[in-house]
This record gives sequence, structure tokens and C-alpha cells, in this order.
Amino acid sequence: MQYTVLERFLRYVKIDTQSDLESQSQPSTEKQKDLSRILVDELNDMGIQDAHLDEFGYVYATLESNTDKKVPVICFCSHVDTSPEISGKNVNPVIYKNYQGGDIKLPKNNVIISPEEHPDLKNQIGNDIVTADGTTLLGADDKAGVAEIMDAIYFLKNNPDIKHGTIKILFTPDEEIGRGVDKVDLKKLNADFAYTIDGETAGMIEDETFSADEVTIKVKGFNTHPGFAKNLMQPAIKIGADIIASLPKDKLSPETTDGKDGFIHPVSISGGNDELTIKLIIRDFNDDGLKEKENFLKSICENVIKNYNRSSFEFKVKEQYRNFKKILDKHPQLIDYAKEAVTRAGLTPVMNSIRGGTDGSRLSYMGLPCPNIFDGGHAFHSTQEWVSVQDMKKAVEVIINIIKIWEEKSR
Repeated sequence: MQYTVLERFLRYVKIDTQSDLESQSQPSTEKQKDLSRILVDELNDMGIQDAHLDEFGYVYATLESNTDKKVPVICFCSHVDTSPEISGKNVNPVIYKNYQGGDIKLPKNNVIISPEEHPDLKNQIGNDIVTADGTTLLGADDKAGVAEIMDAIYFLKNNPDIKHGTIKILFTPDEEIGRGVDKVDLKKLNADFAYTIDGETAGMIEDETFSADEVTIKVKGFNTHPGFAKNLMQPAIKIGADIIASLPKDKLSPETTDGKDGFIHPVSISGGNDELTIKLIIRDFNDDGLKEKENFLKSICENVIKNYNRSSFEFKVKEQYRNFKKILDKHPQLIDYAKEAVTRAGLTPVMNSIRGGTDGSRLSYMGLPCPNIFDGGHAFHSTQEWVSVQDMKKAVEVIINIIKIWEEKSR
């Protein structure tokens, strides 16, 4: 069945695919497969015969080459999961047609999307804006990217006069919790290069990400009956609170940084007075800066624990992903072709550094160089999330252009 990119997107966002950081399963939530099964069915309906969902929640598919040229195999990748930070259940998308500027007031919870806070709205005059209703996120991150890849593949499948090499499709689970490519089978994928469709503003190409680690601090306090606690009790909750309170309030946090600044960000606290676990994420564009922040955080813990002679802490660092720029710089044609594709779509290419990461960060280090292309979404991980229908259409056009350019440049 034929769908527009908007119709695909509206179908996908209504399916709850929220991932779960605390789950140890793969994928972290089975409901992510609900969307993945639909994608496989749609790909099969297009005539993509090898489309399938594996046990780990990955969708693999191939659009076979229709050219005699030897073209590198290109993969397009987006993730099906949505952020654990905001509910993705019962998403009710709202379309504001022919946006004429000013604030967009969502139907519920007094959520307002203003051009002052979201400057790209000023470039959307006359366009159609899609939001949620104010109670959930929208899911443009990254169901817009999923819909755009699907629409591009449908177009190419139905326009065989457009020559292209072999195109691989990869839809991943659990990107939002840093596990998006934990179980990906690169041998089965068998691609030479890739692009994630997981960016924001139309025209944007991203060849740099944060480097990222997760830090887990486990505090062991000394607990006793509160009625007899004098000079004895050392509550892990209060020790943990002291650690969090010791973080700088005017720097090194997401709410006080931008540009190339990194940060230390606590994301969860669990436990009680006997034991407490704090999870934090550390971000920096430079690996040395990442290490400096981790050493600084550990020194805070050491200074706090000096005040609690019966207590202790453990400090563990887990690598999440690394800045992929040094990998991509070895393959300049990836970015050159993306810029040309954006230009052909009537947009101005804008190079950007991601204050975050994508599946492409880790794929690049696994041997599959993979920059990031815009999907048109904004204000990810919030009830203010929005996407422009016209920008989604431009993303589809860019994907098709990239595919055409790789074939044109090959021999």
C-alpha cells in the first residue's frame, strides 16, 4: 500500500516504542518490536524480499542494485525506540497546517512552542507543523527518520529508471539508551558506508559527536535504627545528596553549557539509607576532556566520603561511544556527497557537531563509517517536540539524492 511520508510517520508515532535503561534484555522492551514488525511487513509489500526482524530487535533489508557499475554498498539507518525520559504512550499527533508564525499552543498541559525558544520555527512559515498534544513526546526522534527511509525506498522501488547500487536498510532498537548497535550483525549487513537519518534542522549534516561515558557511583552507608542513630548512622541517601550538591551549578551541566562544552549529568538515583546508586552521563567532544570530568567527579566523591568514616563508595566508568569525526575524516566522499545531495534538494548544507550521539558514532568505530543527516525534528525528548512535514519531504529527497550520487560517481 502506498503511503506519504506524513502518513507513515503518523502511523509510527502512535506505536509505543519507549526503551528502558534499567532493563537488561535485548531489546530492552519487547514493544519496540511492534513497530519493527510493521516495517518488515511494509518492506515485504514493497517487494523487498529479504526484509526481516531478528531476535534482538533489528530490522535488516536490501534494495538490490539495478546498475552495472560497481557501487559501494550504502546503508541507511534509523532507530525505532523513543526516549525513556518522556512518555511515548498514547501519542496524539496534532497537525498545524500553513503555520503563519507565533506561538504554537498545544491542546493540553499549557505546553507552548515559541519561536523565541525554537528559532527554526521562523523558517517554517507556510509549512505544516506536527506536534504531540502536550502529554507525551512526539517521537520524531527517530520515527521521522524511519518514515523518511521507508518513503525513499518505496520511491526507488517504484521508479526503477533511477539507477542505484545495493542499498541496505537497518532499523535499530535501544539507541536512546546507548545500546543501539550492541547486537548488530555487520557481516549480515555487509555495507561499505552508512548514513543515520537522525538529525534536526533541514540541510544539516553532522560529522562530529560527543564522546560519551556512563558513570555508576555505588554508595555504601551505615544504617541503624533512627531512634538510636546518634553518632552512628551515616545514611547513603544523604551521602549521595552531598555528592550531587557538590556538582558545579554554574558550569559542567547541560543547562549551563552549549557549543563545544561538555558536561556531567546525573540521570538516576536509586536505593535507600544502606546503599544508594547514582548514574551519571559524562560528555565531551575530546576524549581527554571526558577523562578530566570523570577524575573531577571522582574527586568530589572522595572529598564527600571523608566526612563519613563508616561509609564507602565504588566508582565505575562504562564507555558508551566516541566522537566519530576522526573516522569520517578518512572518508571525505561521505560528507562531500551528502553536501551535494542537500544542495540538489534546494537547501544549504550546514555542518554541525552533535551535542549527543547516534548509532553512527559506534558503527563508525566498528568499521562502518556513518555520518548523520537531518530528519527535520526538533526539541527531542520533550513534550515540545515538533517536526515540519515539508522538512521530512526534503529529507526523503536528500536520501534519494545521496543514493543517486553514489551511483553517478562510481564506475
